[in-house]
Amino acid sequence: MKKVITENDILNLIKVGAGEIHLKKNQILTPLALDRIKYANLKIVYDNDETIKSKIVNKIIIGSDHTGFKVKKILVEYLKNKNYDVTDIGTFTEDSVDYPDIALIVAQRVSNGEFDCGILLDATGIPSAITANKLPNIRAATCYNEFSAKSSREHNDANIIALGAKSLGEETIKSIVDVWLNSTFLGDRHQRRLDKIKAIEEKFMKK
Repeated sequence: MKKVITENDILNLIKVGAGEIHLKKNQILTPLALDRIKYANLKIVYDNDETIKSKIVNKIIIGSDHTGFKVKKILVEYLKNKNYDVTDIGTFTEDSVDYPDIALIVAQRVSNGEFDCGILLDATGIPSAITANKLPNIRAATCYNEFSAKSSREHNDANIIALGAKSLGEETIKSIVDVWLNSTFLGDRHQRRLDKIKAIEEKFMKK
């Protein structure tokens, strides 16, 4: 099979009644191919029979402070229309709230495995990411374009994305989230680096 797997390749598999797709580790699925796999509920299996179905994000928790409330509302509807399972934990008005309270809830529920990933919105995305990263097993990334979103998933296995509702436009945020949700961790040398980050986390948590 060719290195890049497209939506048409997946459609051809569906037509012949395939229930799973087998990939080599150097093969890449396009975002549209990943969408098609998710909608068709296909199982993805590497050539060593290691399933990566869990890497296809579906269950999302989202939260914002008051500055991100309007964009969050738009983003929740946008993601639900794309068949994601989205849980909105607030805030639900433009009344002032403290971003650490919201970021903590999202990070806790991603950390304990309730959700595949989390989305946080505040004015810049920076303070929510700082808060979320205080929790174990959280890798929150403030993303400002499609490249940073893709890299945060492929290289850093980010499980929370933090976005600036006052520093990015609504359509840009939608595009960034699309890329982030449809990118997957590449492993290999990147896993070695994540293992070092995890070791640092564990060392200082013991103090």
